[in-house]
Amino acid sequence: MGGLGTDHCPAVVTPTIHQALPTLSWLCLPFEGLSLQHLYAALQLRAEVFVVEQACAFQDLDGADAACHHLLGTDATGATLAYARLVPAGLKFPEASIGRVVTSSAARGRALGHAVMAQACQQLCALWGPQPIRIGAQAHLQAFYSQHGFVTDSPDYMEDGIAHVEMLRR
Repeated sequence: MGGLGTDHCPAVVTPTIHQALPTLSWLCLPFEGLSLQHLYAALQLRAEVFVVEQACAFQDLDGADAACHHLLGTDATGATLAYARLVPAGLKFPEASIGRVVTSSAARGRALGHAVMAQACQQLCALWGPQPIRIGAQAHLQAFYSQHGFVTDSPDYMEDGIAHVEMLRR
């Protein structure tokens, strides 16, 4: 999988995939365009990873979902294996943002994280034009996000008991 840019959006190069990447269908929908099934699948995946797997009690439903677009990667059976929330500029940060990036534990080790980040950057650009993107990343994932053009832009800070940093893609 090479660059996924559009005519005006910078391409993101995805690292070499060592295991077969499942074929995913991508949906990018505003909150009001989500079916109940898609909303449930996204929230279930977020809770499965961020609350249960990471053993972190936090307020995932933060009031921002209604103003965002939601990127879901589903396999041939319809299972949601990857998700990201696309946040418009001014809601979380002055810049547009990508958050709640998550992949199903059942599908890990096949570069789905890279696939969802590449799709998220492309979709954000398609929605709101080429622009800087800021993320609040778990500090241990800085090397992962740097592969997608993000540069650390803050000192470490604690959020919900996990070290984070802000990263910016210009």
